[in-house]
Amino acid sequence: MKAVVYDTFGGPDVLQVADVETPASGPKDVLVKVHAAALNPVDWHFVRGAPFPMRMMMGGLRGPKRPRGVGADYAGTIAALGSAVTECAVGDPVFGYCESGALAEYLVRPAASVVSKPERLTFEQAAGVPLAGLTALQAMRDKAQVRTGQHVLIVGAAGGIGSFAVQIAKALGAHVTGVQSTRALDLVRSIGADRVIDYNTEDFTTGDSRYDVVFDNVCNHTLADVRRVVKPGGTIIPNGGGSPEKGISMLALLRTLATRSFLSHKIAFFVTKPNRPDLQMLADMIQAGAVTPVIDTVYPLADVAGAMRHLEGGHAHGKIVVTI
Repeated sequence: MKAVVYDTFGGPDVLQVADVETPASGPKDVLVKVHAAALNPVDWHFVRGAPFPMRMMMGGLRGPKRPRGVGADYAGTIAALGSAVTECAVGDPVFGYCESGALAEYLVRPAASVVSKPERLTFEQAAGVPLAGLTALQAMRDKAQVRTGQHVLIVGAAGGIGSFAVQIAKALGAHVTGVQSTRALDLVRSIGADRVIDYNTEDFTTGDSRYDVVFDNVCNHTLADVRRVVKPGGTIIPNGGGSPEKGISMLALLRTLATRSFLSHKIAFFVTKPNRPDLQMLADMIQAGAVTPVIDTVYPLADVAGAMRHLEGGHAHGKIVVTI
């Protein structure tokens, strides 16, 4: 089968569409024929081996120990079932999360991990849901504990995670303000934001509004500046991962970790925990019309390097998807 792999750390051009063995499935697995897969910022971290300690985790200084696949979000149809699988059937449209290797013609997944694709979504839309949607859901519902009547500020509101967070916070009953560039303001309004701030003309940290929750997907302000607009006892969730051009703000992260226990605000760091119940919750919200994935651009598999360059640029409005 065709799959995207890399054996050297570097930029988008290290990605190769190669012929690899179709994976073998076990009795509790399903073989998924992948129709579309999405990219996430974590993908460029792995491909570049950045920050540097990731290279130790992956087994090499110049490249991973063995050729590694790319992509964690997928949508497709079930092509074959393991002998013990009874909960789904060949031909069922599904979507889900995997550790890596979603950019491939076929993918083996535990049957218990896949979720039926919402009928109202295309495969491209469904592929954009898992990691970004789970991150936004767990940030808003679990870490911020957003509830009716609260005021939530989402920085980077048109991005892959931000666009889900706007809709999920609204579904939880919040008044949502989105911060984004001029050309994406209409998009942020269209997905439910009650108010928008154009960062080209207004600095949200100097305004008069105060928020119960700030979900910062950009992290280009100091913690002291962000705290200025958070209500006493409010929550700040930093979620900006840097970029290849601007670097990774490890020093700022360490400084925040060192000082958060002395602050009156809750600084909520977290790692997304992919799981089927939460993915099913997202599917139910999508089918009910409360959430709709936002897709920026769909690339063919042959231009996966172009898709990665677009991702690394940091200005996508919604998700970047690759069709297989």
